[in-house]
Amino acid sequence: MTAPSASVPALRREHDLLGDRDVPADAYWGIHSLRATENFPITGIPISVYPQLIDALAAVKEAAARANEELGLLAKAKADVIAAACREIRAGRLHDQFVVDVIQGGAGTSTNMNANEVVANRALELLGHPKGAYEHLHPNEDVNLSQSTNDVYPTAVKVATISAAHGLLRAMAVVQDAFAAKALEFRDVLKMGRTQLQDAVPMTLGQEFSAYAVMLGEDRMRLAEAVELLHEINLGATAIGTGLNAPAGYAETARRHLADITGMPLVTAANLVEATQDCGAFVHLSGVLKRIAVKLSKSCNDLRLLSSGPRAGLNEINLPPVQAGSSIMPGKVNPVIPEVVNQVAFEVIGNDVTITMAAEAGQLQLNAFEPVILHSLAKSITSLRAACLTLAERCVEGITANTEVLRASVETSIGLVTALNPHIGYTAATEIAREALSTGRGVAELVLEKGLLPPERLAELLTPERVAGAA
Repeated sequence: MTAPSASVPALRREHDLLGDRDVPADAYWGIHSLRATENFPITGIPISVYPQLIDALAAVKEAAARANEELGLLAKAKADVIAAACREIRAGRLHDQFVVDVIQGGAGTSTNMNANEVVANRALELLGHPKGAYEHLHPNEDVNLSQSTNDVYPTAVKVATISAAHGLLRAMAVVQDAFAAKALEFRDVLKMGRTQLQDAVPMTLGQEFSAYAVMLGEDRMRLAEAVELLHEINLGATAIGTGLNAPAGYAETARRHLADITGMPLVTAANLVEATQDCGAFVHLSGVLKRIAVKLSKSCNDLRLLSSGPRAGLNEINLPPVQAGSSIMPGKVNPVIPEVVNQVAFEVIGNDVTITMAAEAGQLQLNAFEPVILHSLAKSITSLRAACLTLAERCVEGITANTEVLRASVETSIGLVTALNPHIGYTAATEIAREALSTGRGVAELVLEKGLLPPERLAELLTPERVAGAA
């Protein structure tokens, strides 16, 4: 009796300049994508992990098809099905067919080829043909008409990054608002300010949290400014910026269609040769992302310090407990949310170094390293967005103040002398500070004992409004 044969997956044969290869019959990607998956087994992360990039590639391909139709290079029937396929992709379909690794040689050629093949094969289905029947509609001759990877890929990266950055801007607003709400809640809570981890002068906890909100607000403005620079694109530049193989008027026509599709106020670069090789806008954006990361990390360092303890630390604020802190120490709760934000910041700072080196390594008319720039920017933006939302929702919104601890720190700190100096005199203030240090007694207690101020006047001078400089 003959054993049943194992089922053999259906294949289709495709051809490129290196020869023939078999591709899974049901795959929307083709031979160029196949070779790329074999050549670049680098991160194990396909480009589909960044949906904004896939949407942007589809938008560029649709804009190119409409421009080619308008300029008489592409039949309306082909332009219509290419556009329909692209709209499906932007609606979330076929993202799993974008299979090439995010880091790849070739300046993004594999990504562009992957997009051409997926769009072409879906368009072929819409025309009633099987996948791979490229004699009816070709990935390069039709989907890639009037284009080069060298203008498609940078344009798609910019469109994708703009979209992702707007998500980060919204997330930053959430955590900024959370800090601002706490600033209002804590506006009357006195505490000691510190410089170089030493007692400085009194302030309010509200002022401390207000500073975090203001820092984030400043960075939101800087990010919005950096994003504006990404609206300058090189679509129509083709290989090196000369527009070779693109018809007259193509750059402006394609830009207009892409702006309509994306809703973004895109502009064509004044010098396409410069725009094709220059990664300055990405470097600038990455620098702003690093700035955001540094500020967020600094704020989280403060939250960890202020909540340290609860018995042997500062214990000025309480972070909401979100999980058990130890597998061996019962009852321990750690500041895990600020810690994870710190780690995101470290990653973003490292990504900035990668982007800097990749931009610097470009040679002559093209930068071949934009894939790692895309990967690094996308990671930074995605992680920062998640970190902002997590910090706001899992930490800042639930912070409470240990008001008695804070008040006691003001009353016992010699830093209080600075606030009282104009009212009791420098000589008396110096003596009070010396005695407070040597005896461990509180400044307010000593001032009252020595009759330097009446109780009601001291209480007035220590009101939050006066201490905070508002009165």
